[in-house]
Amino acid sequence: MASTLTYDVADGVATITLNRPDRLNAFNGAMGEELLAAFDETDADDTVRAVVVTGAGRAFCAGADLGAGAATFDQSRLARAGGSAPRDGGGVLTLRIFRSLKPVIAAMNGSAVGIGASMTLPMDVRVLAEGAKVGFVFGARGIVPDGAASWFLPRVVGISRALEWCLTGRVFGAQEALAGGLVRSVHPVDQVLEVAQGLAREMAASVAPVSAVITRRLLWDMLGADHPMEAHRIDSRAIYDTGRMADASEGVLAFLEKRPARWTLAPSADLPTWFPWSEEPPYEP
Repeated sequence: MASTLTYDVADGVATITLNRPDRLNAFNGAMGEELLAAFDETDADDTVRAVVVTGAGRAFCAGADLGAGAATFDQSRLARAGGSAPRDGGGVLTLRIFRSLKPVIAAMNGSAVGIGASMTLPMDVRVLAEGAKVGFVFGARGIVPDGAASWFLPRVVGISRALEWCLTGRVFGAQEALAGGLVRSVHPVDQVLEVAQGLAREMAASVAPVSAVITRRLLWDMLGADHPMEAHRIDSRAIYDTGRMADASEGVLAFLEKRPARWTLAPSADLPTWFPWSEEPPYEP
């Protein structure tokens, strides 16, 4: 049983709620492990077509739990053999979200700081509450960005904006997050989850499940490609294989007959044998 999350599935959408409202949903080891397990569950469940992550109470996630005080970020006790660095738990989580087979939407019902902001970066869409604050405050705490934010944040908002936010360490408001391209839209707090779930339901209803899995991976992976030829090679293979499958016929017929499509293929069984086309590199400290 999860102690830091709640998990619900309805209308093809899994909603994962960070559930430590008394600590402003501050991130700890248990939350990290339970989020990893939750994304394993969403990947394995073919009834889940999209995922929404939100928070209970008045915050999305206030960042790392600072209950250990001055020793919060001292991981000396976790050093690996030979004194090499242990893995950053935030990075383990963001890499898992990056690997998600299903689209992921952040319903940021309140402030998101530190890992609370970093964990949203590999999510595909972010919706933010009016009055919420966001901050990449790592330098102001004497550390550096976690959660592979140094890779994700410049790709989401551009290098100059990413550097400004990280090097000032300031906490900024919803309108700056919107202007900077970090979030899709800003809404009254009582509408944030509704907007996010509505978008998730639209994704669930509109796009073939196998197509959605491959498309998400294509767009994320091609951010790091050296040349569009890399995309062309994989596009060609993917179009060839999906074009021969039942959902391609169904998609065309549904359009011509002006009716909703009835998809029959499932990510658990029907992804092409070559997917994924790249493996996550091993962690080598």
